[in-house]
Amino acid sequence: MTATRDDSGSPCHPATLSPCHLLVRAARGEPVERPPVWAMRQAGRWDPEFNRIRSGLTFYEFSENVELSAKASLLPRRFGVDGIILFYDITTLPVAMGLPFVLQPARGPVPDNPVRTLADVQRLDPRPDPERFGHIRQLLANVRQELRNELPVIVFAGAPFTVATYCIGTGKDLPATRRFAAEQPAVWQELLDRLESATIHFLGTLAEEGASLYQLFDSWAGDLDAQEYQTWAHRYHQSIFTAVRQVPRILFVKESPYLDEMAASGADVISLGVRHDLAAARRQYPHLAFQGNVDEELLRGGTPEQVAEATRRCVHAGGGLRHIVNLSHGVDRATPVANFEAYIRAAKQSK
Repeated sequence: MTATRDDSGSPCHPATLSPCHLLVRAARGEPVERPPVWAMRQAGRWDPEFNRIRSGLTFYEFSENVELSAKASLLPRRFGVDGIILFYDITTLPVAMGLPFVLQPARGPVPDNPVRTLADVQRLDPRPDPERFGHIRQLLANVRQELRNELPVIVFAGAPFTVATYCIGTGKDLPATRRFAAEQPAVWQELLDRLESATIHFLGTLAEEGASLYQLFDSWAGDLDAQEYQTWAHRYHQSIFTAVRQVPRILFVKESPYLDEMAASGADVISLGVRHDLAAARRQYPHLAFQGNVDEELLRGGTPEQVAEATRRCVHAGGGLRHIVNLSHGVDRATPVANFEAYIRAAKQSK
């Protein structure tokens, strides 16, 4: 069997092609010829082609249509990204566990019947049959087949804390989440534990079926106080990263003040926001890779020239090793296409 070559021209055996991708090598801290670049929410409503494909379907109708969600996932390839993240939502997992959701305008995902009692939690399957998320497994298979190893495929899950807030219907409303946890401590604890088990099962299944990397999103955990972060977030990050280690692991906590805890989570890559100094983080944790941290607000509201300059500064701060260029958060729906193009172009041309 002859060897093929990866995107750097390095020899790579066909059976192990995925680990040779630029993004995977950077995540593992291996030498790279340039830092790879992709963006959270790179397949989304900011892209006119995405809106054309979606064609008025509701979010869940669209995301559960494997053919359409595969096309959506692959759209950013035309801009030159170094990885493809599958298009679905973090509530996909609780849906598979037995809790239906709807996506409401201005509110986001809302459960049909929010968790309120221990009986509600106990109805959620902590290890759902993989057929319950079969459309995600098929989406992964279809995208991998279409890419033919051209790019790595990123999958993701929400961490237990953030997903639990959606399951109880509080979402970003942290005071409401705290009230629920104080009034229903047994329900809250059991919900976190069941989500932990299901997340390990979900990500492990996708890693075994060909995902190249995964990202754990704990979007709202950065607003917790230090003790809450330890008990509701950090311990679950550690558990999930310990259990699912077949592929590189990325942790995202939006603008987290708990960089020490993130660094001790077991993730291979820590995603940084604009509050973080990328160069300082690299000096403090030389054994880790970092992702970020171009300002997504600048991507939305700046000029292409401003975006390009910010991206070049980010690449410089990253030092060319153990760095994946990304944003501080996801691409906003109002982001001009020209700005996204400038972001990718500047990342790939900077040295």
